[in-house]
Amino acid sequence: MWSTLPAFLGACLLIAASPGPSSVLIIRNSLRGRRTGMMTVLGNETGVFLWGVFAALGLTALLDASEVAYDVLRLVGAVVLIGFGVQGLRAARRTGTAGLEVTAADGTGSDLRSFRAGLLLNLANPKVGVFAMAFLPQFVPSGAPHLPTMLLLAAIWSVFEVGYYTTYVWGVGRMRRVLARAEVRSRLEQVSGGVMIALGIRLAVES
Repeated sequence: MWSTLPAFLGACLLIAASPGPSSVLIIRNSLRGRRTGMMTVLGNETGVFLWGVFAALGLTALLDASEVAYDVLRLVGAVVLIGFGVQGLRAARRTGTAGLEVTAADGTGSDLRSFRAGLLLNLANPKVGVFAMAFLPQFVPSGAPHLPTMLLLAAIWSVFEVGYYTTYVWGVGRMRRVLARAEVRSRLEQVSGGVMIALGIRLAVES
């Protein structure tokens, strides 16, 4: 497996760098603070690892084989995305002149909400499951034990993405003084909310 590891990490980098709902949510939540952003990252990558586990066990094959199962999860994912988008638009309206105060909220409840948001967004996207099923087996060497190797690859994939998305959280944190201004924060919430709704609609209508 170690001979294919550089190629696997290169593929992981390309996947992480591709824009998608997870990166939008991570950036948006990072506006509220680095801790909130990191909890969102950890939730998202827990979802990535779980999809890897499901792929290793052959469960994601059900999504590929059953159009009904895929469509149900696809519509659930669309609702989740649109829901996050609506939250963003509402947050933009609420921000007003309270930019710094809104970003200051932290604590156990906030941590759990951020983790749950990242996890839910990832697990509600059937594309990730189907992709994991097609992606991970390509890097299982001939003769290697399938299940342990797939689980190890899933773990490496999720840990790699934690490191990658940490740079997003760090970058937003570095610019927080500017981004925390009420008018800037409101505009960013509007943009992220609109992107989420657009992604949700696209997921809902695609075949």
